[in-house]
Parts: sequence; structure tokens; C-alpha cells
Amino acid sequence: MRRVLLSFVALFGALLAPHSARAADMKAELQKPTELTFWTWVPNIEKEVKAFEQAYPNIKVKLVNVGQGAAHYQKLRTVLKSGQGAPDVAQIEFQYIPSFVITKSLLDLSPYLPLERFKKSYPDWIASQVVSDNHIWAVPQDSGPMGMVYRKDLLEQAGISVPKTWKEFADAARAYHQKNPDSYLTNIPPNDPGHWVGLLWQAGSRPFGQASKDTLKINLGDPAAKKAVAFWEQLIKEGVVSVDPGWTDAWFQGLASGKYASWLTAAWGPVFLQGTAKKTAGMWACAPLPQWDGGKSISGNWGGSTDAVLATTKHKVAATELARWINQEKEPALMFANEQFLFPVNNATLTDPAFVEQEAPFYGGQKVNKLFVEISNTVPKDFQWSPIQDFIFSIGPDIFGQALSKQGDLGAALDAWNDAVVKYATQQGFKTTK
Repeated sequence: MRRVLLSFVALFGALLAPHSARAADMKAELQKPTELTFWTWVPNIEKEVKAFEQAYPNIKVKLVNVGQGAAHYQKLRTVLKSGQGAPDVAQIEFQYIPSFVITKSLLDLSPYLPLERFKKSYPDWIASQVVSDNHIWAVPQDSGPMGMVYRKDLLEQAGISVPKTWKEFADAARAYHQKNPDSYLTNIPPNDPGHWVGLLWQAGSRPFGQASKDTLKINLGDPAAKKAVAFWEQLIKEGVVSVDPGWTDAWFQGLASGKYASWLTAAWGPVFLQGTAKKTAGMWACAPLPQWDGGKSISGNWGGSTDAVLATTKHKVAATELARWINQEKEPALMFANEQFLFPVNNATLTDPAFVEQEAPFYGGQKVNKLFVEISNTVPKDFQWSPIQDFIFSIGPDIFGQALSKQGDLGAALDAWNDAVVKYATQQGFKTTK
């Protein structure tokens, strides 16, 4: 019980000290017999949930995995539309938060969490993913600031230094492929819009947003995006980078066999690679993404998710505390980072030596976590998502991805992608602006 009270005081003390009656009501809610349903796809999350149940012995959590990706969201939207069967808490990726906000499907957590303390718990760009107009729509769980993993041995054999700018990267791609005709400096997958958008984020593109309640910002072909795709189009047409579809057997084999000497990936990538390319342990290292401006350090983000409380829940206080507790308390947050290898989002974990100072044997003892913490601090905070992000990502591979895989005009493909999104937005009753 002491642990419960300490956790409660840490959460509500600063905000609710002047409102003792309200604090007492919330404390009482957390002590009532309650069952929460939590939809999540995180492997072995039972560990964090069990710790939560030990802290709050009167609250039981039913874990449900309804699938990952499109299957998860389709089922979630179905139960919300039907008005029956919705969970109390659901995992939702950053890019889909606006689509649930606009349908009023999420509970605003700001009455239960101190807003300013909440925002200060995260890097600015993380807080901006879940906070808008002083509303808190979810509790961040993990993220994917982007860097580069590369084969030290392959670059050294080719006499190539790790590129620090995209110009150096282009020169390195040409020189590397000339010396290794069966290998490429990197691969750009045509079937993963999250990867492309992460690179556009770094380049300064801001293609999405909501100008007003009924007006969406859509500008997939803004100047920064055109600059970035022109860069890749040239390298693709020269044949010095490959365009193999990602997440296929051939792609996995390419990482393991040395077909790709580097992978432009997110903070979760280094651990993923350890399982995919076990036999190459010790041959890899990590670095920041090359920069468009050599005098700056800027990254983008690929991936990341939250735990959101559904507006339909009958247990607002308990559901909010579940989402907060497993992601903000030291014990479960470190478990997520060190056992499930979710890249952390809260400042406490991002500065905890138990996470930051780890040496990764697969990367020759490099402090990979420390590097990606530094990279996380360079992600710009002004990137927004669209409430129709599902559609945007669903058609991306068919339009932009096809042009990429066929070595086509990527600038024209961006425009075609943009036109399709504008048409869809208009059909859904939105006005659009650039």
C-alpha cells in the first residue's frame, strides 16, 4: 500500500494539493476493485502490467493482442463505431493519434496529469506528438529517432569514411559500388512510407498538418521533399543504391550477407539487426544520419507509439494511471528499454546510466544507446501528422513506391501522391491548403 500511495503522490501531488477533495476522489478510484482491458502488441508486456497490478492490487488488467498494424487499427475503429467492446487503453502509433482525436475517440488526460510536468518529462518533439492545445491525448511509450548502422569492415575495405553529409554519402555510394559491384552502400525500400517520411522529416519537409477544424495541410511536394527525392532519384538511376522491398526474406538476407553496407534506420534498428545478422557480430557500428547542412545536427523519426485512454472508458482515473505508470515509473520504463528494447521516450530513462551507458557487444562495445539519445535530441518538434494518415500511408507504396522501384520521376510521383491525398481529403469533407 505504501508503494501505491507514493506513486499516487508523485503523479497528483503538485497538481491537486489545493484540491484535496478531488485528490481524495481520485485516490479512492485507484483503490476500487477495477478491471481494465488493454489492447497492445508489445511482446512480454505482461511483466510491466504485473508490476502495475502489484502497485495497485485492486486493479486487474486484461491484456489483448488483436494484431499489429492495419489489423489493430481496423478492429479498434470497428468497436468504437459500434459502441461496444472498446478497450480502456489502446496502443496507438504517433502518426495515427490525430485520426482518433478528430473522431473524439480519445480521453483528454490533462485533467488527470499535470500538463507542464508532463511536457517537461519528454524531449520537446516527443511531447508535441501527443499534446495539442493543452490537451494530452496519450502517454508516449517508444520512439524511432533515425541514424545509420553500417558495416565497418566493408567500408574500411573500400577505403571509405563514414559520410557526415549527404553529398559525402552520394560520393561514397558511387565509390563503394564501383569497388563492390554486387553490393550497395544502402538500400531504399519502396514499400515503407514511414521510412521515407522519416527521411523527409530530417530534410525539413513538413507535408502534413491541420490548419483548422475543417482544413488540412497537405503538401507532400514541398521544396524540402523535392530536394530529398531528387537526391535519391539520381543515385537510384545511377544504380549505386538498391531499391529492394523491405521486410522480405531477400532483404533480411541482404543485411546479413553484406549486400547492403549500411541501413538508414531508427533507434530500434540496432537491436533488430542483432537478430537478423547474428553471424556479423562485431562488424557493425552506428552513426548519425548524414546531414543536408554540414554545420547542423538534425534527424527525423521513424516509428514510435503511445498508450491512449479511450473516451468510452468507465474507469478514467485507473486507465490513465495504467498508461502513465507503465511508461513513466522507473522500473517498468527501464524494463521496456532494456528487456523489450523499445527506445525510451521519457527524459528520466534517456538519462539513466542503466540505459545510456550500456556497451553493445554486437557493435564492438559501442555505446549505441548513448548515441541514439544524442540523436533523439536533434529531432525537430514541429512535424505534424494528418487525421487521414491511414490513407496517406496506404496509397504511398502504390504511387511513390512504384516510381521509386521503377527508377521513375520521384518529384512527379510526390505530386501524384499529393493529388490523390487532396482528392481523398475533399471527398471526406475537408478543405485543403499547402
